[in-house]
Amino acid sequence: MPVSTNSEFETEGSIATRLDDVWVTIVWNDPVNLMSYVTHVFQTYFNLTLEDAEKRMREVHENGRSVLSSGPREKMEVDVQAMHSYGLWATLQRSGE
Repeated sequence: MPVSTNSEFETEGSIATRLDDVWVTIVWNDPVNLMSYVTHVFQTYFNLTLEDAEKRMREVHENGRSVLSSGPREKMEVDVQAMHSYGLWATLQRSGE
């Protein structure tokens, strides 16, 4: 697939992606962090209510992962780095993959 040099595209490996593609931040389950700590991080960083933070924490615990945010790639990279700084395992991917 040819890669456009147009500024609305960027190259990721050999795949051209639109800069306005929606990306998601995924937090994964780990055997290290307490559920109360994960809930606290979700409340603190993502500004979730206690109820919403606990719901997302349960998704991580029971399903192995939860999507915590979505938006442009650059913002999701910031969110992933923030989760790493809290000691949580997080990744980003293009929405719908």
